[in-house]
Amino acid sequence: MDDPVLPDHDGGEDHRHGHRQRLRKRFLRAGAAALEDYELLELVLARSIPRRDVKGLAKDLLTRFGSLAEVLGAPMGRLMEVKGVAEATAVDVKVVEAAGLALAKGAVAKRMVLSSWAAVIDYCRAAMAFADKEQFRILFLDKRNGLLADEVQQTGTVDHTPVYPREVIKRALELSASAVILVHNHPSGDPTPSQADIRMTREIADLAKPMGISVHDHIIVGRQGHASMKGLGLI
Repeated sequence: MDDPVLPDHDGGEDHRHGHRQRLRKRFLRAGAAALEDYELLELVLARSIPRRDVKGLAKDLLTRFGSLAEVLGAPMGRLMEVKGVAEATAVDVKVVEAAGLALAKGAVAKRMVLSSWAAVIDYCRAAMAFADKEQFRILFLDKRNGLLADEVQQTGTVDHTPVYPREVIKRALELSASAVILVHNHPSGDPTPSQADIRMTREIADLAKPMGISVHDHIIVGRQGHASMKGLGLI
C-alpha cells in the first residue's frame, strides 16, 4: 500500500524540495550533530514519502515513541499504527535500524571484547534496549576474548524470558567457548536486576565453572541505561 499523498500547501513542491535540500546540505556539511532528531527522521521518511511534507509525521513518531532510537526500534506493526506510516515507510525505518545495528556489531566483532567494553554496551543497547519483549542474548567468546558468536537464545513476554541454564552451557561447549557474556533487556526501561535475574545468573555461573567456562558479566539493558551485574558485585 502506497503512502497517502496529502494536498500541497501553497508552493508545496518547491517548499518541500528546498527544505529537504537544506537538511541534506547541513547533514553533509556538519554531520548528524547539526540536525535535530526530527530532522534526521525527516530525511529517512522522505525516501519513501517523496510527495509530502514529513516534518509533522516525524514529530508525531517521536511523540509516540519517545526518541529517535525508540522510533527505529519499534516493531513494524506499531509504526504502522501512526497515521501516515504505510508498510513501505515502516520498512525504510527498519532498514535504518538494521544498518545501525550492523555497524555497532562490527565494532564488537573486530576487537577483543573485553578491551572494547563501551562498544559492547553500545551494541547491546542498540540490539535490545527498545524491544517490546524480553530477549535473552549470549555473546560467546574464545580464549582471547574474541567474539565467536552472538545469539538470541530466547524471546519471551513483556516482563519474562524463560532461560535454561543447561542449554546455555551446552551451546557454549558446542562452540568451544571459553567465556560468555549474558545479556537481556527490560522493556519496562529500568535495567535494575531482579532477584530472578540474579538467581539465574548464579546458576549459569555455577554450571559453567566446572566446564572451564567463565561468565564475564550479565548486562541488562533498557531505555533508561544499562546495569552490569559484575559491576554491581552480584557475580
